[in-house]
Amino acid sequence: MNCNLIAPEIMKSDYCMVITTAPDREEAENLAEGILENRLAACVQMADIRSFFIWEGALQKEDEVALSIKTTEERYTALEAYILEYHPYDVPEIIKLPVTGGLPGYLNWLDSTTGDRKNIDSEGPKDQEML
Repeated sequence: MNCNLIAPEIMKSDYCMVITTAPDREEAENLAEGILENRLAACVQMADIRSFFIWEGALQKEDEVALSIKTTEERYTALEAYILEYHPYDVPEIIKLPVTGGLPGYLNWLDSTTGDRKNIDSEGPKDQEML
């Protein structure tokens, strides 16, 4: 399927998940803590992974830590700039995926944590504990 054929209205989202990687747990935790302390995202999840990729013409195999970062469209540009400034890689992976839906209470929490819009759904749960 050609992604360019999708109407822009369908792709618009107020929320996104950003994927990046770090070379080790320490770097990943430093990035995550800075992102959260600056309210650039509401949640960062980390997982150990094994990456295979081509870099400078050669096959590379590296242990890395993947970060899944939940944020708002309004915070994305600042988040990308933060990753570029503090990431140890010359060209870090930064992939933005639109979030097209979710539990209203979770999205409310995401908004309030990042300092964006107040309540997206006045009927959704507020102040609930997020895991």
